[in-house]
Amino acid sequence: MTDNNGDPKVPSQSPDDIDKASDESSEWQDINDTPTIDFVTLGMFIIDEIEYPPPRPPSTNVLGGAGSYSALGARLFSPAPDLSRTVGWIVDQGSDFPQAITDLITGWSTSAVFRLDPTRLTTRGWNGYVGSSERREFKYTTPKKRLTAADLAGTPLLKAKAVHMVCSPNRCKELVEEIITLRKREARLAAAAAAVASHQNKINDSDDVDDDSNDPNAYTRPLIIWEPVPDLCTPFELLNCTNALPLVDICSPNHAELAGFMGTDGLDPETGQISVEQVELNCEQLLASMPLTTYTLVVRAGEKGCYVARNGGRRRKQAPMKRGGRKKTKGGLDARNFHGGLQHDTDMMSLFAGLLQDMEDRNDADDPFGRFDVEEGIEVDSGIERWLPAYHTDPTKVIDPTGGGNTFLGGLAVALARGKSIEEACAWGSVAASFAIEQVGVPELGMDVEGRETWNGERVEERLRGYVERIGLL
Repeated sequence: MTDNNGDPKVPSQSPDDIDKASDESSEWQDINDTPTIDFVTLGMFIIDEIEYPPPRPPSTNVLGGAGSYSALGARLFSPAPDLSRTVGWIVDQGSDFPQAITDLITGWSTSAVFRLDPTRLTTRGWNGYVGSSERREFKYTTPKKRLTAADLAGTPLLKAKAVHMVCSPNRCKELVEEIITLRKREARLAAAAAAVASHQNKINDSDDVDDDSNDPNAYTRPLIIWEPVPDLCTPFELLNCTNALPLVDICSPNHAELAGFMGTDGLDPETGQISVEQVELNCEQLLASMPLTTYTLVVRAGEKGCYVARNGGRRRKQAPMKRGGRKKTKGGLDARNFHGGLQHDTDMMSLFAGLLQDMEDRNDADDPFGRFDVEEGIEVDSGIERWLPAYHTDPTKVIDPTGGGNTFLGGLAVALARGKSIEEACAWGSVAASFAIEQVGVPELGMDVEGRETWNGERVEERLRGYVERIGLL
């Protein structure tokens, strides 16, 4: 669904939502002075109860959820007081929200936004084991509160350099469209306000806005880090996954989720352990179905580490958006399905012919997601296929793997937002995950004798330095 300008419609807010937003306006004041937001997550905030096999007692009121752990991953590399404020997330508090968790989050000094709703309970989840199974189970014990792009509207978090999301393929497409629509809209409003302030009499109200890094009010496209939701990593969703890939910068399933898309279990049939060969094969097959442009998969594989797979092809650039109306594409392919608009009855020969024709005819104005730059020429990417080992090689160091994958992606995302390469970003992610899995819940923030931050008694930069030396990434 689109609005009158041809942009995807963003869900409108009800009068009650508007009143609540007005009540919450003061909650944003604390981050209005933050110059930039490097990272924001649309992952949910959850308070966990973890039930272990007997005789170990359960853990209750544990900070959890993809939002919390991904924010932790970004925060680990963002020391207070300055960089910590570049980490943004939303914490929805219900009437039962523990003060201890409020104090814990406040102590991180991030741009966390607390939204208190005394009419509901905080989203809570149960984690445990069923019978003799070693497989972890999860279920919600209170109604969940999902974040949307509209929750970021009118806030500094909307302009984050990197956005992390955990969702289905179709939901991913909706969120990306909504985020970009909102960012363009706010850029237009900011440009109009600046024009009035400088006494300009003519304001261009075109559909598109310039992407000018020298203008703080200009539209820029965020980095999108997509974590597929486990329940919908199935062969039936593979088509939707390929449709979502053109809209994201990083797609990061874990080994089981990737295998689920490809219809396998991802395990070695002889040992029952994670199969590195299956991970590599599944990445090869998925990327081979998208041959004309470069896509990046980062597969999180537990004790095996992570696998970075980027197919060679045309490199996508973040091109400036030109002013003026959109031009119709000659090839007949909708830009929103470009390089990913597969249908069950697609004629593949016609599809590839149309894609090649579109690449010749396309200009920046045809690209609603700001991903392809034809006027500047085509760069060819040779691709990457590389394993990075897990930080911990001693399994006794791993106390609870809960949240390790989300923390990995928070570290990866903030690294990319700060200009690191994908391999460096994966190193940041691996180190971030190592802190998350050393205990139940989150690591302990402290200070060394020199006044520098430590987590679990160790400086993050020292752990990162040792890791990159060990794997030969320097």
